[in-house]
Amino acid sequence: MPKQLLPIVSARTMLQDTVARVAPMVPRKRIRVVTARDHARAVRAQLPALGRRQVLVEPEGRNTAAAIALATLDLMRDRDDAVIAVLPADHAIDDGPRFRADLRLALDVAERTDALVTLGLRPTRPETGYGYIRPGGAVRGTSGRVAWVEAFIEKPAPRRAAALLATGRVLWNSGIFAWRASAILGALPRRGLPETVAMRHDEHYVEALAASAGTPIGRMIPIEQIDPNLERAARVAVVRARFAWADVGSWAALEGFWRTGSNGHNAIRGRALPIDSRGCVVDSPRRLIALVGVDDLVVVDSPDALLVCHKDRAQDVRLVVHELRRRGLERYL
Repeated sequence: MPKQLLPIVSARTMLQDTVARVAPMVPRKRIRVVTARDHARAVRAQLPALGRRQVLVEPEGRNTAAAIALATLDLMRDRDDAVIAVLPADHAIDDGPRFRADLRLALDVAERTDALVTLGLRPTRPETGYGYIRPGGAVRGTSGRVAWVEAFIEKPAPRRAAALLATGRVLWNSGIFAWRASAILGALPRRGLPETVAMRHDEHYVEALAASAGTPIGRMIPIEQIDPNLERAARVAVVRARFAWADVGSWAALEGFWRTGSNGHNAIRGRALPIDSRGCVVDSPRRLIALVGVDDLVVVDSPDALLVCHKDRAQDVRLVVHELRRRGLERYL
């Protein structure tokens, strides 16, 4: 097992669960949280045991690649080539011991091989909101549990997703990663980041990088997800993970984690009355929602807005967000 396990998490509503999940294997002082300025106070309130310097605040979000670079540089001030786990905080995982065993395996492979390692899950449905991985040859010394990545397939259309599932050869890309600090910095885009790598030992540089995020210099840092950088990397491996997992990136993903309605066919949080209705996901903490003769709907009731969509279109809620911004209705976001 690696000598140091240093997780990075990004602040979301399930943040406390994410930190608790790795607490048995990670010293508290090794945890870093990357969050936006608007969420920093809430993050610190949720995680009072963390020191103030362990919460890294981005004045302006530049997506996951920049967030990972920022946290990696901070961790490197304690150990030059730390082995790091990246843990999104919007994942639901119901088997902590198995998760930790799989994560330890990923960290061990990352330390031994200098590869970028991702955790892959066996798909259970033709999901169009997840990326897929096609594993290739086995990584030595892992008893077939880890393979080199042959190909990444990003969020396929429904027919393509069904065809991938039918092959039995693909995995969902969980977005949980492990790697050496030097390996991930070497894979990140160079435009806007050469100073980042060159100045990583400056004790004030991480603060300067965070402070510059909203300035013209900061805007040179590319707005890019981490995934394309993995796809371009030369050495990427995938652990065949064994824990139950859901990326709570859509309301439909919560179906397996909420209690069912009185008829046992709907996932409900709050107050709902389903009649002759099946497969619905309802979040209504304040008002009563009555469903009559409808199937496979997502209904989310908030103080100033009501969302209703078909469960198959739950990933398309982002279209509502884009349209609200286009119309200048950000107050509803």
